[in-house]
Amino acid sequence: MTASASENSEVTVLLVDDNPQNLKVLYETLKDKGYRLLIANEGAKALDLAHRHRPEVILLDIMMPEMDGYEVCERLKADPVTSDCAVVFLSALDDLPSKVKGFSLGGADYISKPFQSQEVIARVDTHAKVILLERELQARNRELVSDQARILNSISEGIYGLDENGVIEFANQAAALIVNCPVEDLIGKNFFDLHFATASDSDTCLPVMGTCRQGVAEHQRNIQLQRVDGGAFPAEYRATPKLDNDELHGAVVVFRDITVELNNERALEEARALVQEQRDQLAHTSRLTTMGEMAAGFAHEVNQPLTAIANYARVSGRVMAKDAPDLSLLHETMEKIEAQSHRASEIIRRIRRFMKKPATGKEILAVPTLLEDTRQFAEVDMRNNEGGVEVVVEDDLPDVVADPVQVQQVALNFIRNALEATRAAGSSAPVEVTARRCGQKCVRVQVRDHGVGVAEEAEDKLFHPFFTTKEDGMGIGLATCRSLIQAQGGEIGYERPEGAGACFYFTLPVAGAGADACAAE
Repeated sequence: MTASASENSEVTVLLVDDNPQNLKVLYETLKDKGYRLLIANEGAKALDLAHRHRPEVILLDIMMPEMDGYEVCERLKADPVTSDCAVVFLSALDDLPSKVKGFSLGGADYISKPFQSQEVIARVDTHAKVILLERELQARNRELVSDQARILNSISEGIYGLDENGVIEFANQAAALIVNCPVEDLIGKNFFDLHFATASDSDTCLPVMGTCRQGVAEHQRNIQLQRVDGGAFPAEYRATPKLDNDELHGAVVVFRDITVELNNERALEEARALVQEQRDQLAHTSRLTTMGEMAAGFAHEVNQPLTAIANYARVSGRVMAKDAPDLSLLHETMEKIEAQSHRASEIIRRIRRFMKKPATGKEILAVPTLLEDTRQFAEVDMRNNEGGVEVVVEDDLPDVVADPVQVQQVALNFIRNALEATRAAGSSAPVEVTARRCGQKCVRVQVRDHGVGVAEEAEDKLFHPFFTTKEDGMGIGLATCRSLIQAQGGEIGYERPEGAGACFYFTLPVAGAGADACAAE
């Protein structure tokens, strides 16, 4: 077998002619070319063989009894099984109208009788190659379409292909499941009528409409789409223009039902609100605990001005009891009474300010003022521990955004612990409270003492709930501090300083620096 015959081994050629002599000549011409040859001497038999064997090339005579070649060709092209066969007419009808009619019915070529063998061989070979290439191309296209459909159907999000009027040209299985309608029933429906049936005809602002008609990409969330049964569901979608050589041909819409997602978000938000409420309650409880520990000191502090007021009142009474009262002394004494009453009032005001439950919401705060107020709160602890507090604030320190009451609670907690640790170590060094800028977004507040310090094994647990190094501690103070600072968008931590003592710090975001949490440097 020649190389040419080997290449043609998969090609079937059907020879159709009512003249046996012509069939013989054709057969002899092609028999050694490697083709699989089929022979029919009438139209009906040719149709039957073509349908069963699907030949690549059909050499078809036109003038045949009962069914001529034109009708055979027309029926071959009407049959999906044989429509792609290359029909080459073989006829003595050599006029132009006959040829035009043959081509109009789907003929691929025309050979006039009497034909030349070499011409027949060349044309059959050409059409056989073309048909084989077309069938291979069709097979690859079907494979690509199948792969594409398989991929699209494996995606959990619904996908529509829309034309410029919103008519659904393609839908995947996920889209069918979401809208509760078979894919074949979705094809041809109008996207806007299907999912926005309640919208008016003049409504030109529907989702995806801008993509279909103006080519504007869209992405929206929590849009109500209707199902085929009339029910609605919240959806998130992305609409992308469908372009061909910069010409708009509709849109591709990818969407998903976010009902479960929204329910989870609501549940999460409720859980967060509950956690925040419990956190606030815990913080307030911690403040009350602190207040209880400071009560004796505050009672002593309030008692001092009250005792002074009582003494000054007795002095005033004695002055006024004289026949010639010393009005100047009386005036001076009354001013002292007023001053002591203001002092008592200020002490009580400070106590109430510390005790109040913090309002939600942050303020722009000046750090020096904040730390000075905290230092005043710590005066009782300073007396009880025979210690001091030294506040050093960097020049031009920017304002911060925070809840003043919560930040004071954290700073006071650090200072009280530092004073107690300093006294336990027998040190007279004051507790150092410093504030400085830390990067572009943060201010760092640090409380450093020269006390007994923190054991290395305890460092990693300091901010854990219910962990304490104090014999009478509950272990909620530092844990509460961490929660409060994180709520401000800052960070909190401990550092082992050089020498003795401990160093606790926290950061606060600079006003106007953005919502990102600041980190210590």
